[in-house]
Amino acid sequence: MAITTAEYDKIVHAVTLYVDGANERDIDKFKEAFHEDAWMFFVDEDGILHTRPLTEAQFKSWADHPEGWTELRVLSVAQMGDVAQVATAWGDDWLDFLALTRVIGEWKITNKTSSHASR
Repeated sequence: MAITTAEYDKIVHAVTLYVDGANERDIDKFKEAFHEDAWMFFVDEDGILHTRPLTEAQFKSWADHPEGWTELRVLSVAQMGDVAQVATAWGDDWLDFLALTRVIGEWKITNKTSSHASR
């Protein structure tokens, strides 16, 4: 199944909301980008796995970072029906796989799995 330009743009838009939310310290953009039941899994610099639901408290901690802290590069986008995966690099620090699901025609990030680039 080939990804269409329209769906590609909608998928990347959801990821861009995440980045813009961080750069603009806008929690509402995080809420728009992520599904209300989204989770995050990440391996830190020491190789320790952390898991947590993505709640308003997490969004607030992201919004509290200094302006311009994110530099997103979309490395790849894959779509199969109502699911997609986007690989991103955040500056030189984090590598992410973002799982997205199309919910009533709108793409939402449902899972963020990250590894610190030093790993």
